[in-house]
Amino acid sequence: MKSLVVVSGPRDAGPGERQEMLDRARQVFEQLDTTPTVRIDVPGRGTAEAEEEHGTLRHAVEPIVPALQSGSLFGERTGVLVVDAHHLLKGEAEAIAELIEHVNPETVTAVFLAAGSLPQPLGKVLAAQGESIQVKKLRERDASEWLAQAARGRRLKLHGDAAALLLQRFGSDVAALGQALDQLAASGEGEVSAEEIQTRFRNRPDEPMWHYSDAVADGDVGTALRRLSDFLVHGHPLQLLAFVENDLRRRSLAAAAPNLGTLAEWIGAGAETFPVQKAWRRRHDTREQDLARALDAVSRADLLLKTAPEATHRLTLERLTVALCRWYGGGRKVS
Repeated sequence: MKSLVVVSGPRDAGPGERQEMLDRARQVFEQLDTTPTVRIDVPGRGTAEAEEEHGTLRHAVEPIVPALQSGSLFGERTGVLVVDAHHLLKGEAEAIAELIEHVNPETVTAVFLAAGSLPQPLGKVLAAQGESIQVKKLRERDASEWLAQAARGRRLKLHGDAAALLLQRFGSDVAALGQALDQLAASGEGEVSAEEIQTRFRNRPDEPMWHYSDAVADGDVGTALRRLSDFLVHGHPLQLLAFVENDLRRRSLAAAAPNLGTLAEWIGAGAETFPVQKAWRRRHDTREQDLARALDAVSRADLLLKTAPEATHRLTLERLTVALCRWYGGGRKVS
């Protein structure tokens, strides 16, 4: 295993694929006996930070320079994890590519997580000097195999239709499935019945998420906060944030698309599909500057959910919800 690794996932990576990418990165660090001491969460393009002038590198990306240049002061390897590396700007990609040309493979392990292609010339340099790990789009059949292995790892036995019900509730979202298995394992019950699954996990996560996004789009703060509370009973905050990111991405593409056909091509779905039609109908609902604010807010919320104490996660999502209601709904029902 080389000390430079790219973990690539699908462009529309959801929570499940993102979790799988992080797991593969963890395995790389373990195999090379490295602890990831520096984590870079690259801000999304189009955020306020992306448009500010910070020299060659944005503030969130700057820590990668000393990490790649110096390595550890105590002899062990320095581990660098770069999340959402596909969001690196051209100047950043050029600077990091130059650093990698001179990195010492004996002192640094660097793993780049990318949903899609890396910007050049970084992609070309890593392809020449590193290794690539591909994470494919998860389907329910893949999730079924993952679920069986994950249940064994937690010493859980899923009886009868328990496994099928979990897949019905959570689909291919292995991140949510893992959270569900953790809850079941924490209860101390080694054997899990279908009845327990039905009682504990009442709603499929995508149902309250659609209700939530509709309330946000209407600018209805009260309903949106209630839907948020409903979702957090069984769902994970990062799962909802990934859904919001996908919805915001479709909104941004719809605002820029010259016609419905182009939008469908950009999203990668048929023009007649519901998500494409919905985004096209609402393309004029949100102003361009408000979309930029929303992108920045979602990026900041993502960073807080991954770094701040769990006790702050609900408050972070509540504040984000109120802000999105103002930007999406124009303050029509905001009090």
